[in-house]
Amino acid sequence: MARLQLFFNLFIATFLCLEILGNAATCRDCFIHSRAAHYPNSDDNGTETGRCGYGTFGATLNGGDVSAASDLYRDGVGCGACYQVRCTNSNYCSDKGVTVVITDHGSSDRTDFILSRRGFGRMAQNKDAAASLLALGIVDIEYRRVPCSYPNKNITIKIDENSNYPHYLAFVIWYQQGRKDITAVQLCETQSYICKLLDRSYGAVWTTTSPPSGPLSVRMLFSDENGEETWVVPVNDIPDNWKPGDTYDSGVQVTD
Repeated sequence: MARLQLFFNLFIATFLCLEILGNAATCRDCFIHSRAAHYPNSDDNGTETGRCGYGTFGATLNGGDVSAASDLYRDGVGCGACYQVRCTNSNYCSDKGVTVVITDHGSSDRTDFILSRRGFGRMAQNKDAAASLLALGIVDIEYRRVPCSYPNKNITIKIDENSNYPHYLAFVIWYQQGRKDITAVQLCETQSYICKLLDRSYGAVWTTTSPPSGPLSVRMLFSDENGEETWVVPVNDIPDNWKPGDTYDSGVQVTD
């Protein structure tokens, strides 16, 4: 009888542990309560001077549904991440809310997000409710991380205008997809396969002095909240005669 009781207790303990682990695994989809504001005195789209380094592209990315983040900026690691944000006032707010992309850093009165006016209004049920939300300025919300999706778009490398061929190379990564963060970037010579780890200058901007010569392959390390890491190697290379301001299609998409 004692052995049977011990076996039963072990079974219950194992079952409870598995249930806890299962709940923890699904909590990546749980909503977190917070507050959100919108950019004051701005156009409907986001800012062209965001701290992620996207420039004018960052104002219209995702149709203009973009946001600044405070803690979620994470020293630039959070740039390009997507979040479902929905306000909680049932008089004005829809159940779906809006999906925004982080393109800037900032906070306002204990907020996690400062949305573009367009994104802020899209949390509402209709146009009249959107006007009421915008008039409130700051609202209670709930949010969760969701995968970024850009149909018919590959990850794209935009060479920064401040780059100086061949002595200094800086670029920003556009159309970051999936739900993982880009935590490291390497620049590799395509013939010798010698790679150089780049510096995150700020936001989504990666830089190096004395970049390798010849066609270059950009290797990106994607990491998730569980510590799983995957190196993604683009199909297409940066040509050896790269120019400031040019964009290069990587030829790859990341869906996880």
